[in-house]
Amino acid sequence: MTTARTLVLVTHPNIDTSVVNKRWLTELQANPDIVTLNELYARYPDQHIDVRAEQDLLLAHDNIILQFPLYWFSTPPLLKKWMDEVLLQGFAYGSRHSERKLAGKRIGLAISAGIKEIDFRATGRYAHTLEEFLMPLRSTIDYISAESLPTFAFYGVEEGRASDELELSAAQYIQYIKNLQ
Repeated sequence: MTTARTLVLVTHPNIDTSVVNKRWLTELQANPDIVTLNELYARYPDQHIDVRAEQDLLLAHDNIILQFPLYWFSTPPLLKKWMDEVLLQGFAYGSRHSERKLAGKRIGLAISAGIKEIDFRATGRYAHTLEEFLMPLRSTIDYISAESLPTFAFYGVEEGRASDELELSAAQYIQYIKNLQ
Protein backbone atom coordinates (compact mmCIF):
# COMPACT_ATOMS: atom_id res chain seq x y z
CA MET A 1 0.00 0.00 0.00
CA THR A 2 1.40 3.38 -0.97
CA THR A 3 1.13 6.54 1.05
CA ALA A 4 -1.74 8.81 0.10
CA ARG A 5 -0.50 11.68 -1.98
CA THR A 6 -2.80 14.24 -0.33
CA LEU A 7 -2.29 15.55 3.18
CA VAL A 8 -5.28 17.31 4.74
CA LEU A 9 -4.60 19.59 7.70
CA VAL A 10 -7.93 19.81 9.50
CA THR A 11 -7.84 22.86 11.73
CA HIS A 12 -11.05 23.46 13.63
CA PRO A 13 -10.91 24.77 17.22
CA ASN A 14 -13.92 22.65 18.22
CA ILE A 15 -14.56 19.96 15.65
CA ASP A 16 -17.18 18.27 17.87
CA THR A 17 -19.55 21.22 17.49
CA SER A 18 -18.79 21.78 13.82
CA VAL A 19 -21.33 21.10 11.14
CA VAL A 20 -19.40 21.34 7.88
CA ASN A 21 -15.83 20.53 8.93
CA LYS A 22 -17.02 17.61 11.05
CA ARG A 23 -18.99 16.20 8.09
CA TRP A 24 -16.03 16.71 5.76
CA LEU A 25 -13.76 15.00 8.29
CA THR A 26 -16.10 11.99 8.46
CA GLU A 27 -15.98 11.74 4.67
CA LEU A 28 -12.18 12.00 4.67
CA GLN A 29 -11.92 9.31 7.36
CA ALA A 30 -13.94 7.02 5.10
CA ASN A 31 -11.32 7.46 2.35
CA PRO A 32 -7.95 6.65 3.99
CA ASP A 33 -6.58 5.38 0.69
CA ILE A 34 -6.53 8.90 -0.79
CA VAL A 35 -5.73 11.13 2.19
CA THR A 36 -3.52 11.41 5.21
CA LEU A 37 -5.32 13.33 7.94
CA ASN A 38 -3.58 15.67 10.32
CA GLU A 39 -6.03 17.16 12.82
CA LEU A 40 -4.01 19.99 14.32
CA TYR A 41 -6.19 20.77 17.36
CA ALA A 42 -6.43 17.07 18.27
CA ARG A 43 -2.73 16.49 17.72
CA TYR A 44 -1.58 19.61 19.56
CA PRO A 45 -4.08 20.40 22.33
CA ASP A 46 -1.28 22.23 24.14
CA GLN A 47 -0.39 24.03 20.87
CA HIS A 48 3.25 22.85 21.07
CA ILE A 49 3.89 21.91 17.46
CA ASP A 50 6.38 19.20 16.53
CA VAL A 51 7.98 21.15 13.70
CA ARG A 52 10.12 18.31 12.34
CA ALA A 53 7.19 15.87 12.26
CA GLU A 54 5.05 18.43 10.45
CA GLN A 55 7.79 19.15 7.92
CA ASP A 56 8.24 15.42 7.31
CA LEU A 57 4.49 15.09 6.63
CA LEU A 58 4.66 17.92 4.12
CA LEU A 59 7.63 16.36 2.36
CA ALA A 60 5.87 12.98 2.10
CA HIS A 61 2.88 14.35 0.16
CA ASP A 62 2.42 15.93 -3.25
CA ASN A 63 -0.81 17.74 -2.39
CA ILE A 64 -1.65 19.63 0.78
CA ILE A 65 -5.12 20.83 1.70
CA LEU A 66 -5.65 23.33 4.51
CA GLN A 67 -9.19 22.68 5.78
CA PHE A 68 -10.65 25.17 8.23
CA PRO A 69 -13.60 27.40 9.04
CA LEU A 70 -13.16 31.03 8.05
CA TYR A 71 -12.36 32.55 11.42
CA TRP A 72 -12.67 36.32 11.61
CA PHE A 73 -11.94 36.43 7.87
CA SER A 74 -8.77 34.44 8.38
CA THR A 75 -7.55 31.09 9.68
CA PRO A 76 -8.07 29.64 13.14
CA PRO A 77 -5.18 30.65 15.46
CA LEU A 78 -3.48 27.24 15.50
CA LEU A 79 -3.21 27.16 11.71
CA LYS A 80 -1.50 30.56 11.72
CA LYS A 81 0.86 29.34 14.48
CA TRP A 82 1.52 26.17 12.46
CA MET A 83 2.45 28.25 9.42
CA ASP A 84 4.72 30.51 11.48
CA GLU A 85 6.55 27.58 13.07
CA VAL A 86 6.64 25.00 10.24
CA LEU A 87 7.18 27.09 7.11
CA LEU A 88 10.65 28.19 8.10
CA GLN A 89 13.45 29.78 6.12
CA GLY A 90 15.73 27.04 4.86
CA PHE A 91 12.78 24.66 4.65
CA ALA A 92 9.90 26.43 2.93
CA TYR A 93 11.77 29.36 1.45
CA GLY A 94 15.23 30.79 0.94
CA SER A 95 17.58 32.12 -1.68
CA ARG A 96 18.77 28.66 -2.77
CA HIS A 97 16.58 26.06 -4.42
CA SER A 98 17.62 23.52 -1.77
CA GLU A 99 15.96 25.76 0.86
CA ARG A 100 12.58 25.61 -0.91
CA LYS A 101 11.60 22.06 -0.10
CA LEU A 102 7.92 22.65 -0.83
CA ALA A 103 8.55 24.02 -4.32
CA GLY A 104 6.17 22.37 -6.75
CA LYS A 105 3.85 20.99 -4.07
CA ARG A 106 0.19 21.71 -4.72
CA ILE A 107 -1.66 23.49 -1.91
CA GLY A 108 -5.41 23.98 -1.72
CA LEU A 109 -7.85 25.50 0.73
CA ALA A 110 -11.09 23.87 1.90
CA ILE A 111 -13.08 26.47 3.78
CA SER A 112 -16.42 26.65 5.50
CA ALA A 113 -17.81 30.16 5.68
CA GLY A 114 -20.59 31.13 8.02
CA ILE A 115 -22.05 33.73 5.75
CA LYS A 116 -23.76 33.46 2.39
CA GLU A 117 -21.78 33.47 -0.83
CA ILE A 118 -23.59 36.60 -1.99
CA ASP A 119 -22.04 38.49 0.93
CA PHE A 120 -18.57 37.74 -0.50
CA ARG A 121 -18.79 40.16 -3.41
CA ALA A 122 -17.57 43.69 -4.01
CA THR A 123 -21.20 44.80 -3.69
CA GLY A 124 -21.96 42.36 -0.86
CA ARG A 125 -22.16 42.79 2.88
CA TYR A 126 -18.37 42.51 3.37
CA ALA A 127 -17.31 44.28 0.15
CA HIS A 128 -14.71 41.62 -0.70
CA THR A 129 -14.65 38.21 -2.31
CA LEU A 130 -13.57 35.14 -0.38
CA GLU A 131 -10.44 35.01 -2.55
CA GLU A 132 -9.58 38.57 -1.48
CA PHE A 133 -9.81 37.53 2.17
CA LEU A 134 -7.55 34.56 1.34
CA MET A 135 -4.87 36.68 -0.33
CA PRO A 136 -2.35 36.30 2.56
CA LEU A 137 -2.59 32.51 2.20
CA ARG A 138 -2.28 32.69 -1.57
CA SER A 139 0.75 34.96 -1.18
CA THR A 140 2.33 32.47 1.23
CA ILE A 141 1.76 29.63 -1.22
CA ASP A 142 3.40 31.68 -3.97
CA TYR A 143 6.26 32.71 -1.68
CA ILE A 144 7.20 29.12 -0.93
CA SER A 145 7.12 28.30 -4.66
CA ALA A 146 4.14 25.95 -4.36
CA GLU A 147 1.24 25.73 -6.77
CA SER A 148 -2.03 27.21 -5.56
CA LEU A 149 -5.07 25.00 -6.12
CA PRO A 150 -8.63 26.32 -6.46
CA THR A 151 -10.49 26.94 -3.22
CA PHE A 152 -13.18 24.47 -2.18
CA ALA A 153 -15.78 26.35 -0.12
CA PHE A 154 -19.09 25.85 1.61
CA TYR A 155 -21.01 29.04 2.34
CA GLY A 156 -23.89 29.90 4.64
CA VAL A 157 -23.24 27.64 7.60
CA GLU A 158 -24.85 30.20 9.93
CA GLU A 159 -27.98 30.21 7.78
CA GLY A 160 -28.52 26.51 8.54
CA ARG A 161 -28.29 25.20 5.00
CA ALA A 162 -30.13 21.98 4.28
CA SER A 163 -28.52 18.66 5.12
CA ASP A 164 -28.78 17.53 1.50
CA GLU A 165 -26.55 20.49 0.51
CA LEU A 166 -24.04 19.44 3.15
CA GLU A 167 -24.08 15.83 1.90
CA LEU A 168 -23.55 17.03 -1.66
CA SER A 169 -20.68 19.21 -0.45
CA ALA A 170 -19.01 16.24 1.27
CA ALA A 171 -19.24 14.17 -1.93
CA GLN A 172 -17.90 17.08 -3.99
CA TYR A 173 -15.03 17.58 -1.52
CA ILE A 174 -13.91 13.96 -1.89
CA GLN A 175 -14.14 14.29 -5.67
CA TYR A 176 -12.06 17.50 -5.48
CA ILE A 177 -9.35 15.52 -3.67
CA LYS A 178 -9.62 12.47 -5.95
CA ASN A 179 -9.07 14.75 -8.93
CA LEU A 180 -5.67 15.66 -7.45
CA GLN A 181 -4.45 12.05 -7.51
